[in-house]
Amino acid sequence: MDPARRLLPLGLCIALCLWGTMAQNHGVQGTTEDCNIHMLCPANATCVNNTHCTCLDGYQPHGNRFFTDPTETCDDINECLESSPPDCGRNGNCNNVPGSYYCTCIDGYEPNSGKANFTHASENSCQDIDECKKTPDICGPKATCINSYGSYLCECQAGYVPSNGNTTLCQELTCPPLLGDDNSARAKNLLGSFSAQVGSLCQVTLEELKQMNSQNAEGKLQGFLDILEKQINLVGQQSETVEWRHRIATELMATVEKLLRTLALTMRDRMISITSSNGTELGLAVRQAGNQSQETVTLQQSKTQMELKWAGAPGQKNEGFTLAGLLTYQGMSPILDGAGRVEAPAWDEIGRTGKWTREPGRPSYRVLSPVVSAFISDPNPQALDLSASICFSHPVPEKKTDLRLLCAYWEPGSRRWATDGCTLQKLNATTTRCQCNHLTSFAVLMAFYELEDWTLDVITKVGLVISLLCLLLAIITFLFCRTLKGPRTTIHLHLCLALFIAYSVFLTGTSSTGNRVVCGVVAGLLHYFFLAAFCWMCLEGAELYLLVVQVFTPHGLRRRYMFLLGYGVPALIVGISATTYSQGYGTARHCWLSLEKQFIWSFLAPVCIIIAVNAVIFVVTVWKLSLKFADINPDMSQLKKLRVLTITAIAQLCVLGTTWIFGMFQFNQRSLVASYIFTILNSLQGLFIFLLHCLLKKQVRDEYRRWLSCGGIKRAAKSSEFSSSITITRQGLQRSQESGW
Repeated sequence: MDPARRLLPLGLCIALCLWGTMAQNHGVQGTTEDCNIHMLCPANATCVNNTHCTCLDGYQPHGNRFFTDPTETCDDINECLESSPPDCGRNGNCNNVPGSYYCTCIDGYEPNSGKANFTHASENSCQDIDECKKTPDICGPKATCINSYGSYLCECQAGYVPSNGNTTLCQELTCPPLLGDDNSARAKNLLGSFSAQVGSLCQVTLEELKQMNSQNAEGKLQGFLDILEKQINLVGQQSETVEWRHRIATELMATVEKLLRTLALTMRDRMISITSSNGTELGLAVRQAGNQSQETVTLQQSKTQMELKWAGAPGQKNEGFTLAGLLTYQGMSPILDGAGRVEAPAWDEIGRTGKWTREPGRPSYRVLSPVVSAFISDPNPQALDLSASICFSHPVPEKKTDLRLLCAYWEPGSRRWATDGCTLQKLNATTTRCQCNHLTSFAVLMAFYELEDWTLDVITKVGLVISLLCLLLAIITFLFCRTLKGPRTTIHLHLCLALFIAYSVFLTGTSSTGNRVVCGVVAGLLHYFFLAAFCWMCLEGAELYLLVVQVFTPHGLRRRYMFLLGYGVPALIVGISATTYSQGYGTARHCWLSLEKQFIWSFLAPVCIIIAVNAVIFVVTVWKLSLKFADINPDMSQLKKLRVLTITAIAQLCVLGTTWIFGMFQFNQRSLVASYIFTILNSLQGLFIFLLHCLLKKQVRDEYRRWLSCGGIKRAAKSSEFSSSITITRQGLQRSQESGW
């Protein structure tokens, strides 16, 4: 068979299959021609073979591809939203248009072909625009243009900052005014020197910066901390009232934050940590705007730590940088003590629960931790949505009634502590974490219920008044009594003088906490004269040892050595203490030695040593004395021996100061019995000295009668002459036997 005839059936078969497929689509593919008058296609469609319509490229019908229904519509296909969109490259954008699409470059880029639009992308279809070359003066004067992919940065030259949010203009950096017009004249007088010094420091720093000499930035900040510490000490010493001290401290902290925000502009993209010689610490983290490589900034110091998200510390519009700072003040905690109340819900609940509701008292607080100032670039961080975590290390809280720890911040307006927006998380006995949604000055407060025991106060004042009268009588007796002459009388006289002055200062000045200087002077006088009293007690113990144990010693202590020890040693101790830590004299509540830095031990240490030595001497003396009584008078009855020894022991306990042992139990507030014993024994120490060393001695009573019969002390004084040191003979021992010593 002819090959052509063999292929004819196969061709017919293929034609029939194609016709069937086109019949299913209600049309046949063919050339696009104009439709006849009976065949009309909708918009964006064309006629096929004069029998069907189909949509143009870039459009799609609602139904079949080929249609004859004239009501069918052809809708635009958005190629940019398809499952496989056109590839415009990494820096290009797809843009849809009716029936098609095109690609454009994102801001900061341009097509490398030079055309505005393109439809086929390669990896380098869009290239970066170098704005710095294209427009050389785009950043204006005093600024340097830095190109980056898709953008550019304007960096002001050293000593200049962006002006009023305008990224293309730079203005000269100047130091801010540190004291406003609303400051009182009195505050300006106190802070004027500080403002002048730090203002000068700021000007010098900025001048060096303009000369491209910013290497000494840390040294300048070190000098700033030294000036700040001196000013804090000055505020603590010269404030007259608590309210005025709080006002000055508030203005000082605001001034410090304002200045640090300015100085931070000189240290771009740096982290600085500085500690002064006295313990004030400063940490700064500065980042150029848009250059926060880390999400969280951590400022670590010896007693504090702050964690802050960079996103929460936006830079000011006119500065172009982001700052986070933490300043830990040394010496600010006692200054901010003594505010009337703490603005906190927990404050009103103190002492109103449990058994304390029936006890008289009032809520009180102490600043337990160091005071810190946390700040950022924005001077009004309270208006921002922040989340800062500050961790404090602090001493173990004292055992107080209804004790509570509070995370508080200093409110500049009311000049009080408040807790709004801060929550506390106690990690352990010496570590507390505060989570706050704003930034200012913070501290951990120890709030408690302070019980008011007016009984002890009354006993103290009445006892001291009685002791002062008795000490005055004892001083007159020791000065003019003819039968009481010798080293021991000299010791008793100066012991009474030291106690008389100490008690007088205590009664009149211990509550003068309003004036820091006066309070410090009162604390210093109390420190000196109480130490002097104990030194004379120590001399009494030494003389007692020589008199009883070393019987054959021809002379007692020499007078010049007694005065050197009695008044010189206390002066040396107080001088060293005042030079080492002068802030330890006077607290917010009492004019006495501070517990900070263990300063109280400048008094307790020598007192403990003297009491321990005198206690040993007391035991040895009583034992030796009991043996000597038996040798001198074997016929003395046991009852009389016991009476003499008892009177002698009580007399020496008062003079040797061993009753102060009860004062060591005052650190525990629950030791109420010890408090009463200590208060009674020591407030009446002058009475005991007068009774046991004057009134109960027969020769003194005889002298009193002689004074009264001869017309008074004046005539007795004329007939009295100081004898030499008493010799240790049997007669002396017999006289002490009669008088209880």
